[in-house]
Amino acid sequence: QVQLVESGGGLVQAGGSLRLSCAASGSIFRFNAMNWHRQALGKQRELVATITTLGGTTNYADSVKGRFTISRDVAKNTVYVQMNSLKPEDTAVYYCNAEDRHNGMNYWGKGTLVTVSS
Repeated sequence: QVQLVESGGGLVQAGGSLRLSCAASGSIFRFNAMNWHRQALGKQRELVATITTLGGTTNYADSVKGRFTISRDVAKNTVYVQMNSLKPEDTAVYYCNAEDRHNGMNYWGKGTLVTVSS
């Protein structure tokens, strides 16, 4: 059973930075890509950033482009998102997600809370 475990959330002031980590229980190459989503209170879950596991190609939501950077460490089976210039509207639970390239199963972590104070 694949597990994705997020860490690194917390409370930060507006303009500050946080780095979130998503550790997979096995090789990340079983996934085509790994994603970070977020869900703010009362809002729908939003795809924030994506990185392909093989080539490292990245994509970002317009709302975080230029402020967030997604990366991967294949040796550690871990994906990161560096979040800079944080805004109160970035406050949300951040989830790691990936789809198995072989069987199509979708995996989610339990999430980590990011709170940005104004």
